[in-house]
Parts: sequence; structure tokens; C-alpha cells
Amino acid sequence: MSKAILEVQDYYNAISQLAQTTMRNSIGERELDDLLQNRSEIAEQIKTELDNKTDKWGIDVSALELKDIVIPEELKRTISKEAEAEREKRAVIIKAEGDKLAANNLSAAAKKLAETPGALHLRTLQAINDLSSDQSNTTIWMIPTDALEAVKGFSDVMKKTAQDKASTEVEIDNTHGDDRFQA
Repeated sequence: MSKAILEVQDYYNAISQLAQTTMRNSIGERELDDLLQNRSEIAEQIKTELDNKTDKWGIDVSALELKDIVIPEELKRTISKEAEAEREKRAVIIKAEGDKLAANNLSAAAKKLAETPGALHLRTLQAINDLSSDQSNTTIWMIPTDALEAVKGFSDVMKKTAQDKASTEVEIDNTHGDDRFQA
């Protein structure tokens, strides 16, 4: 204590100012999450740094505790926005991972249904049974798979016919064009 009196005029005030400055500097270098989660370790680091600085005065810092951290309102809003953005990011990632798992499961189910004759028909009947037990105003239209395949085949034939007709019209236009320009 005598060394403190000789080295510093008002050692109590000097230690208080040094402690506040050291805490502000140390806390200002950290993120809020780190500060809140590692409060005791940070307090120990500040104590060690403060003790080293006051050794030359003959003062030993025996304890330091971070009790209250005051955050300005603007910083609170910024932290809140950052936390919300982080939660939204995690939600998007979780949803994407769920979609990926669902796609993999649907792919595996489709392969399994394709391997087993009649499985797709049984699955269709099960889906119809599930829908029919629903008490809503759902209307179910039963169309045989063969009929859908026939419509698809008919559609393919119509497209082919339309393409053939279009190519024939182009050939006819070219032959008429040549006759007109010959002398």
C-alpha cells in the first residue's frame, strides 16, 4: 500500500479508472454471445491483466466479477435483427435438409413400387381409401391407368401429325415459290 501511495496520488480512483478502461477494452473486443457464455473466463482474464498493470503500484487485485453489462438500445436492436436472421437461416437450412430427405425417401419408394408388380395399383387403392374416409367435400375421379396411357399415346400421335403437316406445308411453299420466279 505504501508503494501505491508513493507511485499514485489517488490509488483508489486510479485503480477504478484502470479497471473500467481495461473492462471496456476487453469487453469491446468480444461478441455479445461470447461475453454472455464465457463471463467468468473473461472476468479472470481482465483480473489478470489488471493485476499485471497494478503490480508496479504494489496493489494485488484478488477478485473481479462482471455483474451488469449495459447494452445501448441501438445495439440491442442490431443484435435482435442479427439473431432473427440467424434463426431464419437455420430454419431454411433445416427445411432444405428435410426436403432432401423427403426427396430421397420418395425416390426409394418409387423404385420399390416399380420393382414390385401391382404395388403401384395397391398404393393407389390405399390412397383412394384414405381420401374416401375424409369427411370433407373431396370429389374423387377414378380414371384407369390404361386410359391415361391411351390419352398420352393419342397426344403423341397428334403431335407427330401436326409436325408432319407443318413440314409438308413448308415443302409446298418452297415449290410454289420456285415456280413464280422462273422465267
